[in-house]
Amino acid sequence: MNASAPLAPAILPQDATGSSRIDHLVMLNLVEPGSRVLDVGCGDGSLLALLRDRRGVDGRGIELSREGVNACLAHGLPVIQGDADTDLAAYPDDAFDYVILSQTIQATRQPKDVLEHLLRIGRHAIVSFPNFGHWRVRSELLLRGRMPVTDTLPDPWYATPNIHHCTIRDFVGLCRLVGARIERASALDASGHPMRFALPWWVWNLVGTQGVFLLRRE
Repeated sequence: MNASAPLAPAILPQDATGSSRIDHLVMLNLVEPGSRVLDVGCGDGSLLALLRDRRGVDGRGIELSREGVNACLAHGLPVIQGDADTDLAAYPDDAFDYVILSQTIQATRQPKDVLEHLLRIGRHAIVSFPNFGHWRVRSELLLRGRMPVTDTLPDPWYATPNIHHCTIRDFVGLCRLVGARIERASALDASGHPMRFALPWWVWNLVGTQGVFLLRRE
C-alpha cells in the first residue's frame, strides 16, 4: 500500500458495546481468535482483558508504570514491568502472532527501532496513535500559535508523555522505510469511530483524530 492509497474502512465487531473504547474494538476485530498476543504499553490491561475475554487469546503484556502493572495483575493478566525502548530486544523472533502498540509509539524515544522490533517479534503488528495532522491540531497552531489540547491529545505541552508527534502520513512513510506491509488501516473520527469511506491518505490525515494500522513484514 503506497502513500497515496486509501485506507480500508474498519468494521466493528457485531457484539461491540459502549462498555469498551471504540479504538479497542477496532483492534479487537484485527486479531484472530486463539492467537498469541503481546500488548506493549498495555496500561491498565483493558485491551488485553478484552482480547482474552472475546478472542480467547494467549495474551501477555509489558507496561512501564508500576500502577499499570498492579492493575493488570489484579485482574489476572500476565504482565511484566518493562520499557518498550529497551526491553523488546530480549524477545525472540516470531514469538507472537500479534504485537500491539496502542497509543504508545509517540511516547517512545526511538519509534523506528520500536516498530522494527514489533515486526520482528510478531507475525503481525497493530499500532494506533493520535494523528497530529488533524485539522483541529493545525488550527490551534495556525490561529492561536499554541500547542494543541484535544480529546486525543489531552495534556498541555509541559505535561504530555508524547515526545514524537506524528501524522498518519508520517506513519505511512515510516512503514515504507522499515519495510512494513500495511494490511489494513483505519482513521478514527472525533468520537473514536472508524470512518466508513475509502479516501486518499491526505484526507484521512486532515480529518482523522487517530490512526489504527495492521502491519506485517514484507
